[in-house]
Amino acid sequence: MQLGLVIFGVSFALFAPSVQAAVAPTSDVSLPFTLPTIGSLISFMVRFFFFFAGLGALLFLLLGALSWVTSSGDKEAVKKAQDKIQAAVVGLVILVAVLVILATLESFILKGSFCVGLTCNVESTIPHLLNP
Repeated sequence: MQLGLVIFGVSFALFAPSVQAAVAPTSDVSLPFTLPTIGSLISFMVRFFFFFAGLGALLFLLLGALSWVTSSGDKEAVKKAQDKIQAAVVGLVILVAVLVILATLESFILKGSFCVGLTCNVESTIPHLLNP
C-alpha cells in the first residue's frame, strides 16, 4: 500500500502537467511621494553621521561644563571636567577639519567627479564609477 502511494507520488511529480498561474499585467501605481535612490540614501547617511557626531561632541562639552560647575572645588573633579571639555573641543576641531577637507575635495579639487555626499549628490558619481 505504501509502495503504491510512493510510486503514485513520484510519477505524479515527474509527469504532471506544469501549472502556471495567471499573472495580471502590472499597472503604474502613482505614489504620493518619491522613493529614495541609493545615492540619496548614501548622501543622507553621510550627513546624518556628521550631524550626530557634532551633536555628540557638543553634548560631551556640556557634560564637561556641568561636571565642572558641580565639582564643588574638588581638584580631581575639576581636572576630570577640564579633560572632558578638552576632549570635546578636540573632537569638534577634528570634525570641522574633516568636513572642510571633504568639502574642498568635492567642490574644488575633484570638481564633482567623485562625491561622498556633502556638497554634491552621490547619484551623479555612481554610474561614473560603475562604467570605466
